[in-house]
Amino acid sequence: MQIPRGDGSTLIRLRRGATLADFAEKIDVNPASLVTVLFHLGEMATATQSLDEGTLEALGAELGYAIEIVSPEDEDRELLEDFNIDLDAEIAAETDEDLEDRPPVVTVMGHVDHGKTKLLDAIRKTDVISGESGGITQHIGAYQVHHEHEGEARAITFIDTPGHEAFTAMRARGARVTDIAILVVAADDGVMPQTIEALNHAQSANVPVVVAVNKIDKDGANPDKIRQQLTEYNLVAEEYGGDTMFVNISALKGIGVDQLLEAVLLTADAGLDLRANPDKDARGVAVEAHLDKGRGAVATVLVQSGTLRVGDAMVVGTAHGRVRAMFDEHDQPVEEALPARPVQVLGLASVPNAGDSFLVAEDERTARQIGEKREAAERAAQLASRRKRISLEDFTQALEAGKVDTLNLIIKGDVSGAVEALEDALLAIDVGETVELRVIHRGVGAVTQNDVNLATVDNAIIIGFNVRPAERVQEMADREGVDMRFYSVIYRAIEDIEAALTGMLKPEYEEKQTGSAEVREVFRSSKWGTIAGSIVRDGVIRRGAKARISRDGVVLGEMDIDTLRRFKDDVTEVRDGFECGIGLGKFSDIAEGDLIETFEMVEIPRTK
Repeated sequence: MQIPRGDGSTLIRLRRGATLADFAEKIDVNPASLVTVLFHLGEMATATQSLDEGTLEALGAELGYAIEIVSPEDEDRELLEDFNIDLDAEIAAETDEDLEDRPPVVTVMGHVDHGKTKLLDAIRKTDVISGESGGITQHIGAYQVHHEHEGEARAITFIDTPGHEAFTAMRARGARVTDIAILVVAADDGVMPQTIEALNHAQSANVPVVVAVNKIDKDGANPDKIRQQLTEYNLVAEEYGGDTMFVNISALKGIGVDQLLEAVLLTADAGLDLRANPDKDARGVAVEAHLDKGRGAVATVLVQSGTLRVGDAMVVGTAHGRVRAMFDEHDQPVEEALPARPVQVLGLASVPNAGDSFLVAEDERTARQIGEKREAAERAAQLASRRKRISLEDFTQALEAGKVDTLNLIIKGDVSGAVEALEDALLAIDVGETVELRVIHRGVGAVTQNDVNLATVDNAIIIGFNVRPAERVQEMADREGVDMRFYSVIYRAIEDIEAALTGMLKPEYEEKQTGSAEVREVFRSSKWGTIAGSIVRDGVIRRGAKARISRDGVVLGEMDIDTLRRFKDDVTEVRDGFECGIGLGKFSDIAEGDLIETFEMVEIPRTK
């Protein structure tokens, strides 16, 4: 069959990971003829195989077509239009009568140890309605507080983004969904690298900044120096003739927190049009998501427009489902969420990614179809990125420059924000041109057999962050020779991968599993504390051994085996197949079905 040829300027738009069949449909030819053309170009591919952008462009150039790969945003917009959902048209059709005032959404940013978490705790304590307080760790959190302003209780929504430099991606995401950024700077420490980084995110998102100068009660505190330093970054204090509000605070002692909230509301009222239409289907973004044993997929979402109600069919990225229940930051049930309201949503069929946009669909069937189409598009794009394309010229260059190595990674973690942050931190490692790093899959939850299968096919290493392998997965990985590494500290993972990529990984110790036991029953004793009635599944459980307890693949903690008993007798070890009582010292969060693994650190020879 004769292939119609373009004149070199004829534009063909293709989605990411398109196949030869997609290309053939655009120019109305048999896909088999394109397989032949591609073969003559030195590439072998089937008609239904996802191709990378370079391959499609080479084929287009050969046939006289200019190839344009549709951006993910345009691709998603076109996908939604197939379901008669046009978000841009929705916004354009809104009038002033449709819009109502909404609370400001505030992100707290700053350098690690400058007092972000202390400030958030202090803000919670000043909440005039709830009086709630609590700590935030390295996961994104979102909650709403109320502050008395000009005789009226005004709501403010806070998004907390972690301070560690590895979580740049999550901080950047926080800046994208926020109205105002609070930049926390320690008065005794000054402007630090992450302070500048956080400020860049806020300024690139065109978000007004309120500066909280913290720790003014400490010796050596110099708030004026902070004001001078930040003038270099276009943050000029009002007292210096600028338009940025600076507030001196002590988060530890609660000094200046009310003034800071006043500054946030004044900034919002002065320069921002904070209105949204509550009378339509909800639209918004997921700021965090995780898998909970009892409740399934739990997503923290921020409603940006419309009203989200219990019973709505919603799609969050590729995840879909019906809203079974909603809870606020105090774990109280909520029937509906108005614009700028963060809520935890239950009812999704899978765990979305942090930062995925969400929308309410007409019905659950439509939500499922949107989710499945998005997943298919994402899978095709991933397959295309995994496909190693190398021509004879590339191969010759690789020979001249030395062997080009690729390290493939699969990343699994306890929450999606941490997974994404770890991926971004690893991809930012500078290893020169001789080594390439690729993340071929990432996900939330325990390492599964599917992960090991994927690692086997693509010769990948599995990185687990605060998770463990599911049942029988370790045996399968050992059998297939798949390297699985588990971390609870993000720095360690980054250091190991960086060392491996630079050819300087010199491990001194290796973790060797010595035994595992499944908890069958939990006993409480005033004398011995919490005792896990267990059966040893494999190996040997020894008293005094280092142990790790996990639930559904997620690590709960590490400790030593404090006591070990067989019936009424103290014993030093219990072997495979026998029952025993295991005491883990002060650790008491033990439940039926938990897995207790013991391990020892074995010194291994250092190798290049």
